Amino acid sequence: MKILILNEAKRALLTSHTEKRCAASPNTVAKLTRKGIDVFIEQDAGALSLYEDKEFEAAGAHVVDTIEPIISQINILLCVNSPHEELILRLANNAIVIGHIDPFFQKSLVTKLCQTGITTVSVEMVPRTSRAQKMDALSSQASLAGYVMVMKAVANLPSILPMMMTPSGTIKPAKIFIIGAGVAGLQAIATAKRLGASVLAYDTRPVVAEQVESLGAKFLKIDIGDTGETKDGYAKELTEQQKNKLEAAQQKAIADSDIVITTAQLFGRKPPLLIKSSTLEKMRLGSVVVDMAAQSGGNVEGSKAGETIKINGITLVGNGNWSQDVARDATDMYANNIFNLLDEFIDADTGNFLLDLEDDILANCVITHNGAITNDMLTEAYKGA
Repeated sequence: MKILILNEAKRALLTSHTEKRCAASPNTVAKLTRKGIDVFIEQDAGALSLYEDKEFEAAGAHVVDTIEPIISQINILLCVNSPHEELILRLANNAIVIGHIDPFFQKSLVTKLCQTGITTVSVEMVPRTSRAQKMDALSSQASLAGYVMVMKAVANLPSILPMMMTPSGTIKPAKIFIIGAGVAGLQAIATAKRLGASVLAYDTRPVVAEQVESLGAKFLKIDIGDTGETKDGYAKELTEQQKNKLEAAQQKAIADSDIVITTAQLFGRKPPLLIKSSTLEKMRLGSVVVDMAAQSGGNVEGSKAGETIKINGITLVGNGNWSQDVARDATDMYANNIFNLLDEFIDADTGNFLLDLEDDILANCVITHNGAITNDMLTEAYKGA
């Protein structure tokens, strides 16, 4: 079996950003080659995550300066993001593509993958089950994002986080309010607490209150009626009445905070608007708001995707691509997730990837196969588009 890993930074002009991560690390390449798999990696694919070509070669990979001679021969294409359509057309129709496909918002691309007969594994669709946890790239990258967002906020705050007692007086700890206690939110809470901040958090799912408090933060209790989570562990969408009640209840906490971090995202849908400009106006000068969802629509009114801006003395951070700020660890974690996925389904005897669509993991994350869209959730979403 032949596997190809792209240099995605090289294709920055075809995408909205320069990808710093790589879909493999020297460690995972070594594990794959020990299974008898031929691993081809495009030159400098790991450069921006600080892995040199010679490290991949030492692990057993074939480093190629161009993918032209092998692109039509490979069995599996490993990506961080979705491959460009021009590449898709050059793959064999029985090839497998694995990466962040963003399928709910990439209908045209998914249709093209379907038309070519390619089998597509969308890592966002890996179910949140115990067995699939080691393959859950969405969670591993979100955890890093939670850490990075706190560090971005600290870098823009004109004061320190921990309490400091000095001969000239006592500095009170900074107040941080984190909205959303999923993977990213919980990591943000843990990071902020380690740095000495006073942390308050809120989530529409009351079930996570215990997790928040176990990290040393306070949980803001707001009664907005029946809420909860989906079967996959994501927060359910609120009604308009609930959104209005929540906004009013959160205003005081936001106005009283030095840093606010929003992490609310809805699986397969646009993120909810949580903070309006009228609420931002109540914050102190120098306060910082980090909008995790800025690139997909935003939780904060006025935030700009990919930018850090100031509005009336308040800094709004909407950089996005958060885990890329720690690209080495992001690559290691993503590469491990992908290896674990491959390791689970590559047959030890034949070396082939076993596409058992009855398997609960593949039934969810395989979105195209044999010229058809195989994920029911995706099919329903496209009908309503």
